[in-house]
Amino acid sequence: MKFWPIALLSLLPTWAMALETGDSVAPWTLLDQFDQPYSLNPQARVLLVARDMDGAKLLDTAMQGQPKGYLEQRDAVFLADVEKMPALIAKLFAVPAMRGYNYRVILDRKGRIAPQYPAQAGQVLWVELDHQRVVAQHEFSDATALRQALEQAKK
Repeated sequence: MKFWPIALLSLLPTWAMALETGDSVAPWTLLDQFDQPYSLNPQARVLLVARDMDGAKLLDTAMQGQPKGYLEQRDAVFLADVEKMPALIAKLFAVPAMRGYNYRVILDRKGRIAPQYPAQAGQVLWVELDHQRVVAQHEFSDATALRQALEQAKK
């Protein structure tokens, strides 16, 4: 009977373990759309998370017309959850298309990191960080509002 609580905890959905304000974000490393590693570091101030294609399209719309390095200038990182995307589609179409973006896309291909962040379908979760500690979280479902928030996030 001692193992039942542990077994039940392991069955909880991933969102039950989502980060809250004040929590520390454990460092992680994933590959981007060019298969280059990116490690979350204490300099990251904004983590943008899209858990589906609609969320990724929302960020892409907000980024239209922005120069290369726009997110980096704001110490912002974009994490895209592509785990649910069929591997063949991702390999042949989605990732090659992302290589044309003027911003870096960190890809969570195995769902190791993105489930920690409670981004809703069709939205972008904005996680404000201070030395890898969650300061605030906001959800964006409107590209214009997301674009304005990014403008205000200048260093």
